[in-house]
Amino acid sequence: MYINGTAQPPKVAYFCMEYGLDEELKTYAGGLGILAGDYMKSACDLGLPVVGIGILWKQGYTQQMIDPDGKPFDQYPCYSYDFLNDTRKTVNVMVRGRNVKCKIWMVDKYKNAPLYLLDTNLPENEDKWITGRLYGGCDEDRIAQEIVLGIGGIRALRALGIDIDVYHFNEGHAVFAGIELIREKMGQMGLSFDEAVSLTEHEIVFTTHTPIREGNEVHKHHTLRYMGAYNGLSYDQMVTIGGNPFNMTVAGLRLSRTSSAVSKLHGVTSNRMWRDVPGRAPIISITNGVHPETWQDNSIKQAYETGGDLLKAHMDKKSSLISEIYKRCGVILDPDKILIGFARRAAPYKRSDLIFRNPDAIEPYLKSGEIQLIFSGKAHPSDGTGKDIVTNLVKMMKRYPRSVVFVPNYDMEVGRILTGGCDVWLNNPRRPNEASGTSGMKAAMNGVLNLSTLDGWWPEACEHGINGWQFGDGYEGPDQDSYDLKALYETLFSDVLPTYRNKAKWVQMMANSISCTSEAFSSERMVKDYYSKLYIPTLASQQVAAVTNNQGRKLRKVCVSPR
Repeated sequence: MYINGTAQPPKVAYFCMEYGLDEELKTYAGGLGILAGDYMKSACDLGLPVVGIGILWKQGYTQQMIDPDGKPFDQYPCYSYDFLNDTRKTVNVMVRGRNVKCKIWMVDKYKNAPLYLLDTNLPENEDKWITGRLYGGCDEDRIAQEIVLGIGGIRALRALGIDIDVYHFNEGHAVFAGIELIREKMGQMGLSFDEAVSLTEHEIVFTTHTPIREGNEVHKHHTLRYMGAYNGLSYDQMVTIGGNPFNMTVAGLRLSRTSSAVSKLHGVTSNRMWRDVPGRAPIISITNGVHPETWQDNSIKQAYETGGDLLKAHMDKKSSLISEIYKRCGVILDPDKILIGFARRAAPYKRSDLIFRNPDAIEPYLKSGEIQLIFSGKAHPSDGTGKDIVTNLVKMMKRYPRSVVFVPNYDMEVGRILTGGCDVWLNNPRRPNEASGTSGMKAAMNGVLNLSTLDGWWPEACEHGINGWQFGDGYEGPDQDSYDLKALYETLFSDVLPTYRNKAKWVQMMANSISCTSEAFSSERMVKDYYSKLYIPTLASQQVAAVTNNQGRKLRKVCVSPR
């Protein structure tokens, strides 16, 4: 792989629905966006020819607060930014038969590779709303947003005069960009549909994230046609790409040369989940990473690298966290007692309340304050089950006011404070439903010890009792909840608490945690893996694909579902 050598690395366009570059720029909802932001920063650090394509969300995702009854509610302020660069370029897309103009802004404030954001909030548009709320609205709203991201994103690259070798779709939201690439080849090059698809799939790589099949986005064909997502293609051609109904992940897998999962275990899960999809690309594993300069505290890093007082550096961060908790929540925590953090999207498989499920076992520790727990996380505004999860955590806070805290409106700032100042980072998803879990990487880089089931990234990093702890052995049976709960208590009471009382061992484990994650689970390593395993092989395959097409060799076929 040539990054700083003489050979020119592939020029990459990275498409993502959300980007978490900084808490002041409200263009992200959660982990997918934070990953994209870290990717853009590391691409910049490495001097690689990467550009990002996204959307400028006027109202962001949601500000989710807690009402007096302990229930979450959503607020949608409008945001404006004076640091965006105006490219003075616009592109047009068709949505429901109406022309929609998209203004192109550029972001390069955060030492990131150039990020171009499309904006429909223009006076001349009837459909200003399209780039209003991230993940807001109904099915038609989502399709309109994906038309802007995908079709508008390709047209933005053309308007800006940016030449691209490889298109990277981060999650299925971007697959209409593939439809636009096919339309270009059919219209401008005079290729047949099969020929256009054959060449297009040698330009695209795709990252899949959701390891639950039902969580992958699906649309009805009559809605896609009505909204304008067909973009000149026919029903049969769209079914060939995405099936019937149209599955955005299936389309991404079929339109790409190679696809990637976001951890080794997720690669196994994804290949099993999509094994019956004909004509799909192979799925390899490239484990996620996080940007150390964004997430690793400088004082922790300096103490680790210089052999300084790592415990003192940590206790300073813990004190800052406790002060912030008092300011935000009015709760006074004890710096001398263990502090366990849990911050996740509110989803049932993440089991945020697992630790509470046997009160006889855990309640004495909570009433005495020997164990302190901090929770944070948002539910999707339309997800009643997710909001019930948040409400339950607030109830636990009221039941154990000395030792349980819920911090509302989880964002990058809250995430940075928690992953820097807690003692332990708890993660207990039902295996194998956690694709990666990058918050644990951030915590580990700060010497915050992970306590987790063997899911997501943790099976690749865990050295039990050396750099953190696993609980359970990866069991995936029908009674997984009770099995994991018993294992959680055993590990917490028999391993974690006794080690916390042994400060010398604790500090050594902190150092081990930092040592094993700072490079291996950094976004710099991740971006290098993308280049060596996805982008460079894809660029090399394009010449072969062009020769094959010229020889009239037929494209691989996939089954067409009945109308």
